[in-house]
Amino acid sequence: MAKSKVLIIYTGGTIGMIRDEKKGTLKPFRLNRMTKSIPSILELGIEIHAMELEKIIDSSNMTPSVWIELAGIIGDQYENFDGFVVLHGSDTMAYTASALSFLLENLGKPVVLTGSQLPIGLPRTDARENLITALEIASMKDMEGRSLIPEVCIYFEDQLYRGNRTYKFNSENFDAFLSSNYPVLAEAGVNIEVFTHRLLPHKEEKLVVRKTLSDKVALIQLFPGLNLEPYVEMFLTTEIEMVILETYGSGNGPTDQTFLTAIRMLIENNVQVLNVTQCRQGHVEMGKYEASSDLAGLGVLSGDDITTEAALTKAMYILACTKDKKERAQLMQESLRGEMGA
Repeated sequence: MAKSKVLIIYTGGTIGMIRDEKKGTLKPFRLNRMTKSIPSILELGIEIHAMELEKIIDSSNMTPSVWIELAGIIGDQYENFDGFVVLHGSDTMAYTASALSFLLENLGKPVVLTGSQLPIGLPRTDARENLITALEIASMKDMEGRSLIPEVCIYFEDQLYRGNRTYKFNSENFDAFLSSNYPVLAEAGVNIEVFTHRLLPHKEEKLVVRKTLSDKVALIQLFPGLNLEPYVEMFLTTEIEMVILETYGSGNGPTDQTFLTAIRMLIENNVQVLNVTQCRQGHVEMGKYEASSDLAGLGVLSGDDITTEAALTKAMYILACTKDKKERAQLMQESLRGEMGA
């Protein structure tokens, strides 16, 4: 079997940071110095190429335009490589992984996002293991010579997660990510064990790269005493088309008329509302309690067990794909890239 070819795309983040001695802060440095820090990469038996974004950024400065740029790079290089490793800051990595999963339709090769909690030049860094294993995973092929993992993933601290199921939960430990509603795709110990029955099926269709995302999406997290009226006015003025509503428990919200009237006003003015739970584990069950029955009656959509990160990026994608409200509602409530459901 021919040697696998993997492209590293460096966006920025802690994995490539050095300390600015004058300011005492961390700043990104160029990729060639990073690869020199891990000479063992050359022993993996993989043909590795590397490139970086024209503008290296801290992941806190991530934007949808960068997601589109990344998807475009992968699309342009898709036929030249067996897999891709995206080096990315951990703070917004789950958003980027989710966005790429929607922008890359019919993906048949691995796109593995990874990073680190400590810069690559520090003695105790987690960057070396994360990068080396991400490269190995991206290079894997099945018995037929196809790329083994046909989806967007996050690899961190021995675990490979489906990207659009993942969220950052820890800023201090090396195991920074979790996927509470879907099991890991692979575990790296002495060997890398891939749970192939958990992977998305290979697509026979040609890769399609979407190049637009809508910015007409907003997020509201419920809290006791929330006054929705100012939000409604702002959303209608700015022509927001979909609101992600983070509710309590299994999708519950207040039953008082002031709150329900605000939701009704949004929906009557063609703003669709998606119900996702603030709980990181579990799912929305519209109508299970009285506190969610009223929302269901108003036409609020169910987000099932989708993460907030995936819900936001999926909404940006769906709103850019179609103007039809019924189609939008249908697509938001079904799994497109394994982002929701069993």
